[in-house]
Amino acid sequence: MSDYTGEKTEQPTPRRLEEALKHGQIARSPEVQTAFVLLGGLAALAFGGQEIWRQLVSSMVISLGHLHDTTLSMDALQGYAVAGALILLKCVAPVLIATLLAGLLAGGIQNRFNTASEALTPNWNRLNPVEGFKRIFSVHMAAPAAISIAKLTAIILLTYSEVVSILNDPIFTTSVGVARIATFLAETSLRIFGRVSLALLVIAAADYGYQWWRHQREMMMTKEELKEEMKHTEGNPQIKAARRRRRSVTKRKMLADVPTADVVVTNPTHIAVALRYNRKTMRAPKVVAKGIRLNAQMIRDLARQHQVPIIENKPLARMLFKHGKVGSEIPAALYAAVAEVLAWVYRVNRYRYYAEQNQAV
Repeated sequence: MSDYTGEKTEQPTPRRLEEALKHGQIARSPEVQTAFVLLGGLAALAFGGQEIWRQLVSSMVISLGHLHDTTLSMDALQGYAVAGALILLKCVAPVLIATLLAGLLAGGIQNRFNTASEALTPNWNRLNPVEGFKRIFSVHMAAPAAISIAKLTAIILLTYSEVVSILNDPIFTTSVGVARIATFLAETSLRIFGRVSLALLVIAAADYGYQWWRHQREMMMTKEELKEEMKHTEGNPQIKAARRRRRSVTKRKMLADVPTADVVVTNPTHIAVALRYNRKTMRAPKVVAKGIRLNAQMIRDLARQHQVPIIENKPLARMLFKHGKVGSEIPAALYAAVAEVLAWVYRVNRYRYYAEQNQAV
């Protein structure tokens, strides 16, 4: 895209937003990722914590209960290592899977599940230490630094009372069993991390709002960029073809309504406007078709084929073509002039008019 130094006052075009999406330039907050990952881990521990604890307890009981008859050999040690690794995998896998899915979900929500293909290509400039220092000490890093400070402050404020209550718990001054210690650690950990997650969610929402606002500001365009964009868009063959197709469909639909018109007002050859009025279903006459030059000729030909009256009225035809919209009522300023034309048409074609009115009912 062209790089102009003018002030960015124009909203981004769909093409600019599409190009930005291809390059991975979207509103993205790392705080949202952190909050989702932490909540995913907490959910895994909340639902699978008991099973994880059971696995650890059973493995410790088996290991410590058979120390006296444990065989110490190379093959036995390898077996113990594999068994321990499998137990560890069973305990860690639910948390890893939950955090992975939560991270993917957070990223998908932020980029609306679109894959930025060009953003996946290697960019060796990211490994440039000079550019890295520039990014670290740039103005844009002030906001993340402030958010980190706010995050730390919020976490301390929310968890301070909980930490104080934990330290005053009788478990530190009385003799308790291992099961009570494990329950105490699980409950207090979930309470603390629950508060931390709440704080991170609030911070993530605020940070994402700021990132979205900054992204919208960065995507805005100067007037010169907008002109250049429109120039490229107008020259796009696919867009031109799509517009031609839309115009063709609109034209066919418009011409199909000409036989239902009550009158066609002409200029006499350059402009043609077809009007229809049903006093029982319409508040005012409507423009069913209009055209100039070749389209006007086609409207007149269809009108003749279906015996629709054609009236030559140059001023009225010009005003109807300029201010009337196909499918909409005529402007109020033209009511009197159109009423005179329709009154004449109804007098001359009285039988046809009343037959059509009765069929419409």
